[in-house]
Amino acid sequence: MTASPDLATPRTASPELLRSVFRQHAAGVAVITAAGERPVGFTATSLNSVAAEPPLISFGVGAESSSWPVVAEAEHIGVHILGEQQQELAATFARSGADRFGPSTGWRSGPEGVPLLDGVVAWLVCRVVARIPAGDHRIVIAQVVLGDPSGGGRPLVYHQGRFTALRD
Repeated sequence: MTASPDLATPRTASPELLRSVFRQHAAGVAVITAAGERPVGFTATSLNSVAAEPPLISFGVGAESSSWPVVAEAEHIGVHILGEQQQELAATFARSGADRFGPSTGWRSGPEGVPLLDGVVAWLVCRVVARIPAGDHRIVIAQVVLGDPSGGGRPLVYHQGRFTALRD
């Protein structure tokens, strides 16, 4: 096998290499919420289905994020799949220092006290079963308790460092 002449020279592992490679990876956009003294939430593109039986999901959260202290103690979390029209909501929950649950965010207190966002494609309430240290992040594994997939619409996608929509 011979090397293709158009291949770039490989780069040594670094945070920038990882970010550069994952800019090429399209990911669905979710918002994770938890109830504390005040509700917290953040935009996540690391949401994964882990197992069907029992139904488990996982996501990563920065250990230095403002949401982590609440997520670290929460028994339950909310998972919200955003629709293509919810770019502003995704940006709000991604922005450091934003008033994420301010007047422009429609939400209610749901089962187990979990903040549930209005108008999403689908949502879950999950019971946290593990928090695993992973570098500067924590991987949270949670078991689905209940949810609603009936919001309808097309999902929001994150690609090349921006929010976008699926194309037919």
